[in-house]
Amino acid sequence: MQNNETQKQSDYSAFEGTRPVQDKQRFDTEALASWLAANVDGFGGPLSVEQFAGGQSNPTFKLVTPARSYVMRAKPGPAAKLLPSAHAIEREYRVMDALASTDVPVARMLALCEDESVIGRAFYVMEFVQGRVLWDQSLPGMTRDERAAIYDEMNRVIAALHSVDVEAAGLSGYGKPGSYFERQIGRWSKQYVASETEKIDAMDRLIDWLPQHIPVAQESKVSVVHGDYRLDNLIFHPHEPRVLAVLDWELSTLGDPLADFAYHCMAWHVDPSQFRGIAGLDWAALGIPDEAAYVKRYCERTGFAIEGDWNFYLAYNMFRIAAILQGIMKRVVDGTASSEQAVDAGKRARPMAELAWQYAQKVGR
Repeated sequence: MQNNETQKQSDYSAFEGTRPVQDKQRFDTEALASWLAANVDGFGGPLSVEQFAGGQSNPTFKLVTPARSYVMRAKPGPAAKLLPSAHAIEREYRVMDALASTDVPVARMLALCEDESVIGRAFYVMEFVQGRVLWDQSLPGMTRDERAAIYDEMNRVIAALHSVDVEAAGLSGYGKPGSYFERQIGRWSKQYVASETEKIDAMDRLIDWLPQHIPVAQESKVSVVHGDYRLDNLIFHPHEPRVLAVLDWELSTLGDPLADFAYHCMAWHVDPSQFRGIAGLDWAALGIPDEAAYVKRYCERTGFAIEGDWNFYLAYNMFRIAAILQGIMKRVVDGTASSEQAVDAGKRARPMAELAWQYAQKVGR
C-alpha cells in the first residue's frame, strides 16, 4: 500500500510543489517584470514569483500574473561558485527552441536574457505547461495497461528525439566533433575532481578504467542527446498517456544516441530504495516491459542496433551520475545548493559510483 508521500508525488501536476524564493536565490522582481514587459508579447503585471521545489542545478521559478503563468530557468544566484561549462541555460533555450519544429514535445520558448545586469544572472522564460509529472517509476495507482502506455510513450519520445535531423533542426554546431565518450568521460572526470569533498575509490578506478574500455568506434548516427531523459523530466497530459513537454535540457548536446538511451535504461538496474529505479520489481505484474523488450521497441523505432557491451554503457552513465551527484554535494558544502533535497542527493554519489564499478567489472564477461 503506497504511503501519502508517494501518492502526493505521483499526483503532482507539472509545476506544483512551489515554495517562497530562497534567500540566496532572490532577485529584483520589479526589474524582471520591466524586462518581461519589454520582451515577452502580452506580458502584464503585477508579477509574483515562486520557486519550484526541484531543480538541483539551475533554479526554476513560477512567474504568476493575473492573465497567465510562466516558467523561468536561471543560473544560480550571484554568490554561487559555478563549475566550468555548468549551468549553460542559453543552451537549454537554444535546443528547445530548435526542437519546437520537430516531433519532440517541448515547452514554447518565449525569451532569453543573457544580460546578467537585469536580475544578477542569465535566465530564460518559457510557457507554463499544465500536466502531470510522475515521480515514482512504478506508477502507483495505475492499471497494468496504463503503466504500459506510459512506458511506451516514454520510448516513443526518446526515439523521436534520436531521430531528429540535426542539420535540418539547425543544431549541427550544438556539440563538439570527436569521440563523444572521450569528451564526456574527460568532462565528468574534471567536474568530479573539481567538486570532490571526500575520497571515493570507485570514482578513481572509473576515471582510469573508462577511457581504456570505450567500445571500438563504429559508424553510427550522431543525434541530439538529452543527457537526463527520465520519467520525472517529462510532463504528461493530465488524462492521457501523452508527453506534452520534455524538461531539463541542461546536459543536452550532440552525441551517441545509444549512450543517451542507456542512461534512460538505468532505471531497470537501480534500486528504488536508493535511487529512482525499478530494479527488483515485478515488471510483468505491473505491466511494465522488461529492459530487453523496451530496448527492442526503441531499436524498431529508430533503426539502431546495440553496438558494444551494454554493461559499458551502463557503467559510463552511472559514473556520470555519480559525478553530477558529487557536484550537488559540493554546492551543499559551499552553501549554494538550490534544493532542500540536495544533501540527500549528494550522499548518493558514493553508492552510485560503487554500482558503476560493479557494472564495469561485467564488461567482456
